[in-house]
Amino acid sequence: MGSVLGALLQALLLLSTQNWSSIEAGDSYACDDPLVAALPQAAFSSSSELSSSHGPGFARLNRRDGAGGWSPLVSNKYQWLQIDLGERMEITSVATQGGYGSSNWVTSYLLMFSDSGRNWKQYRQEDSIWGFSGNANADSVVYARLQPSIKARVLRFIPVEWNPKGRIGMRIEVFGCAYRSEVVDLDGKSSLLYRFDQKSLSPMKDIISLKFKTMQSDGILLHREGPNGDHLTLELRGGKLFFLINSGEARLPSAHSPISLTLGSLLDDQHWHSVLIQRVGKQVNFTVDEHRHRFHAQGEFTYLDLDYEISFGGIPAPGKSVSFPQKNFHGCLENLYYNGVDIINLAKQQNPQILTTGNVSFSCSQPQSMPVTFLSSRSYLALPGSSREDEVSVTFQFRTWNKAGLLLFIELELVSGGLLLVLSDGTLKLELQQPGKSPSDIAAGAGLNDGQWHAISLSAKRNHLSVAVDGHVASAALWLGPEQVCSGGVYYFGGCPDASFGSKCKSPSGGFQGCMRLIAVGGKVADLIAVQQGSLGNFSDLLIDSCGISDRCLPNYCEHGGECSQSWNTFHCNCTGTAYRGATCHNSIYEQSCEAYKHRGNTSGFYYIDADGSGPLGPFLLYCNMTETAWTVIQHNGSDLTRVRNAHPENPHAGFFGYVASMEQLQATISRAEHCEQEVTYYCRKSRLSNKQGGVPLSWWVGRTNETHTYWGGSAPDVHKCTCGLEGTCIDSQYHCNCDADRNEWTNDTGFLSYKEHLPVTRIVITDTNRPHSEAAYKLGPLLCRGDRSFWNSASFNTEASYLHFPTFHGELSADVSFFFKTTSSSGVFLENLGITDFIRIELRSPTAVTFSFDVGNGPFEISVQSPTQFNDNQWHHVRVERNMKEASIQVDQLSPKTQPAPADGHVLLQLNSQLFVEISAYFGAGSSVIYNFQENYSLSKNSSSHAASFHGDMKLSRETIKFSFRTTRAPSLLLYMSSFYKEYLSIIIAKNGSLQIRYKLNRYQEPDVIHFDFKSMADGQLHHIQIDREEGVVFVEIDEDTRRQVHLSSGTEFSAVKSLVLGRILEHGEMDQETALAGAQGFTGCLSAVQLSHVAPLKAALHPSHPAPVTVTGHVIESSCVAQAGTDATSRERTHSLADHSGAIDERQPLAHAIKSDSAVIGGLIAVVIFILLCITAIAIRIYQQKRLYKRNEAKRSENVDSAEAVLKSELNIQNTVNENQKEYFF
Repeated sequence: MGSVLGALLQALLLLSTQNWSSIEAGDSYACDDPLVAALPQAAFSSSSELSSSHGPGFARLNRRDGAGGWSPLVSNKYQWLQIDLGERMEITSVATQGGYGSSNWVTSYLLMFSDSGRNWKQYRQEDSIWGFSGNANADSVVYARLQPSIKARVLRFIPVEWNPKGRIGMRIEVFGCAYRSEVVDLDGKSSLLYRFDQKSLSPMKDIISLKFKTMQSDGILLHREGPNGDHLTLELRGGKLFFLINSGEARLPSAHSPISLTLGSLLDDQHWHSVLIQRVGKQVNFTVDEHRHRFHAQGEFTYLDLDYEISFGGIPAPGKSVSFPQKNFHGCLENLYYNGVDIINLAKQQNPQILTTGNVSFSCSQPQSMPVTFLSSRSYLALPGSSREDEVSVTFQFRTWNKAGLLLFIELELVSGGLLLVLSDGTLKLELQQPGKSPSDIAAGAGLNDGQWHAISLSAKRNHLSVAVDGHVASAALWLGPEQVCSGGVYYFGGCPDASFGSKCKSPSGGFQGCMRLIAVGGKVADLIAVQQGSLGNFSDLLIDSCGISDRCLPNYCEHGGECSQSWNTFHCNCTGTAYRGATCHNSIYEQSCEAYKHRGNTSGFYYIDADGSGPLGPFLLYCNMTETAWTVIQHNGSDLTRVRNAHPENPHAGFFGYVASMEQLQATISRAEHCEQEVTYYCRKSRLSNKQGGVPLSWWVGRTNETHTYWGGSAPDVHKCTCGLEGTCIDSQYHCNCDADRNEWTNDTGFLSYKEHLPVTRIVITDTNRPHSEAAYKLGPLLCRGDRSFWNSASFNTEASYLHFPTFHGELSADVSFFFKTTSSSGVFLENLGITDFIRIELRSPTAVTFSFDVGNGPFEISVQSPTQFNDNQWHHVRVERNMKEASIQVDQLSPKTQPAPADGHVLLQLNSQLFVEISAYFGAGSSVIYNFQENYSLSKNSSSHAASFHGDMKLSRETIKFSFRTTRAPSLLLYMSSFYKEYLSIIIAKNGSLQIRYKLNRYQEPDVIHFDFKSMADGQLHHIQIDREEGVVFVEIDEDTRRQVHLSSGTEFSAVKSLVLGRILEHGEMDQETALAGAQGFTGCLSAVQLSHVAPLKAALHPSHPAPVTVTGHVIESSCVAQAGTDATSRERTHSLADHSGAIDERQPLAHAIKSDSAVIGGLIAVVIFILLCITAIAIRIYQQKRLYKRNEAKRSENVDSAEAVLKSELNIQNTVNENQKEYFF
């Protein structure tokens, strides 16, 4: 019954989620109307304009009037283009162009939005992506889909980067639809109370959805309670949301303590935040913005005894007793629904079910405060004051995560010093600095780097100083000396300008990073708009009218209970007490099995085991018995002999067993083990295990999955016998168990349960000891496991064409890979997994370097471990790589690990979709080719929630890494050709003389840069390895790991709009130099292997597509090994085929030019031929015999290896064996 009810509740919760989602989303598939085209000129504004024909009104997409787009007077990062849509709209995507027919375009930009044109908020993709990719030319259109969509009235585009050979230029369009909104404004003293009919509500279900915005960090959003103390409360506390569920049962055991769910952070930013609460029985879903908390309550939470009313914004009803301090909500609520009822609409209609308390209005007031963000340690804001004032008075509010930074510096004239207000270790310090005197300071506050707003008031008059933090005056102090205060006229907030400004400003603790607002000097609030326009003061690296603070600990990326702390740019994890280590507490400090401890040389003893390694399960303590086999011994609480009497079916005896680990931990340990067993000893006197007459079990045991089992020690699940029944030694041959003989004497059935999917035993039930002289006793041994299936596994890769397929590697936020390898090869890919743009790869880059490379969307990164000795020494080496939100790392053996920090603001999710496997090789026949297209053709229509347009992606490359191996005897040959839509290209060719040439043409109007390698012929039939790394105009080339060259290009620094990559013959007709055209017409005949262009693997896409790939294969291209075997390689086989193709049959009608007519010569020749044939037959027979013996011997060895693979592999790990130098193996 319980399971049926649980399933019903889950179905109700799912249905309610779907219904709410559809309400929230509306008809989002149709929300893609162009919103800018019909706007009046007055709706456009900008920071500046180059001329009247470059004004913001000319910034409509695809329009050519005026100068063909908006351009500011000066191209710098403080320029912006603003669009006022007239009312709040839902915005689903944006599109950008450059200035028509010009060299003016923006390559990246920020998007900000606001309800009123004040207090802007930056749009973020994922959790830390601030910028959008812009254009690569003036006229192509680049679309950006906004997921989630924006609900706003005003948009602002802020250029970040633009064409260095031009200036900022933009044309834009915004797509979306009308947004329906019901709003109520509560002033901190008002509230709404909704009273409803008890028949219309289920006591087991609550679904609440709303949006809110506020500047206050505390306040009650909703509250519902009952007569016995039950209540539901949603409260804003410290800028975070708390959802509290209290049951009357909470007064009983601690197991029923109130539920408190916390989500969100910095929610007092005066921007809209969405909330969804779903409670169905014991299931609770709590969602704030994009963050969700799912909770399954324990105890009697299915029913809450609540009154039939709920309040919003406070607790207005008299007589309500609340056990916590309460403060009414001050702000706006939008689209407030309670179980499908539109509360705000009822209030507007003055429905009698709604009781309104205090001042309530149905429009949202806009705040007048203007925040400013200090983006870096170089930021500052300089405001003028009246020079030679005898009083200093400054007030402001700030919020930050940083422990230290300069908040304010004031120049003082008469004392030739200054006043410094600094944050030091989270405490405020006011220092008076005077030449020749020790600084005197006043300390105030603590923990001020908590991300909350803190109010500061500073005053200095005559010879007194005082400072107040959040209304608390910390202290007042006399100045040292008779000097009077006299300000120098400039107030520096957040930092100091460069020394070249001639300022006396000093910042011993570094600049401030955070937000300030309500800045007032001498009682006058600073006009930051005038500052932004350049008519007041001075500033650097500020974001005015926006607070750009973000909570890097939400969500918490510290794993396994690690404590998250943060600064402005990054977060830190404290792993103390977690049993894990690493940047995000990802790596367990314990081994995963006793087998692993044994391999490390540990002896028998108690050890902590972490069976799932870096997974969610924690470690637990057990005993490792290190005999020839490492036995894992897991104890329980029922190891003593238990005697049972007077048990019968109506009153059974049940013995429960609790283990030192949870069932999840036990399952992970058992699954990892090769074998597990548990001994059950059952003593009996007139106590049966089963009733033979009806076959009804009289005693049974329960396993890990809570299933009942009636087989006993020594038996398999489908054979209901005991050990004696299997061995034929039962005391009565009619029965399969000794106890079933039902004799009035003690006997036993003892044996090991070894079907590990059922282990461990959690309960033993006995029902047949209620007859005269009937008694039973049992004893359960510890759970014993041996072996480690994940530790002792291997695979051999005998050629470069070998590979293993695995499922897609899932490690979006954090993941690690570890393995042993041994090889004699100088290079090779261990593993690789690709996404659309993301990838990971671990490879042996050279005999002394192992490299981990990856891309999560910020461009490719790689880190390498260099060894003083070679890795291809046919010895075992251990590799471990990890990638998380903080960093990527690689360690090989005991060498020092290498790390690559993650960018502070960038893509974080690793998104892969292909299978994980090793790179492959391919043989190219004459005239064949593989073409990998980068062009993305979008056919977007209004009905598909996109825009009616067809365009190609503006993919541009300022850097790339190209790697491949090849073998050929043909010259000229084209190895690789990459082209763009703008007649730019890269060609890698073998010229007619056999030299290797790399030709970069990155400017259509210039001749290509040519890099020659003519030290030997590269068409020599040998396997050659090529690697090319380009970073803008610098190219580094490595050939066969012994020839290296660095070249500076003159033709350009980037590809614009990359089109395709070609291997083999070039089929298209384009503008290219004569050498490239000749090689492209000949194509390539031979073998290409491990071709990589950054994250793109064209051979893999062509020969092993995991999904439809943009690849075209023409001619004869087949998977093949590039490794020479038995003296014959791919090209020699090709030469043989070529001779056969051109030889033809001999025409017997034609006379032989040198025929020998002597009979003796003919006979002698025949005898010689016969002898030769006999010798060949004999040699072939001997060879077949040898091969047969070798085959039998190998088969015997293979069989032996199958039986003792573990022993052999263990022996190889401990005693290194010599292997044939020609054999190339990888073990993964």
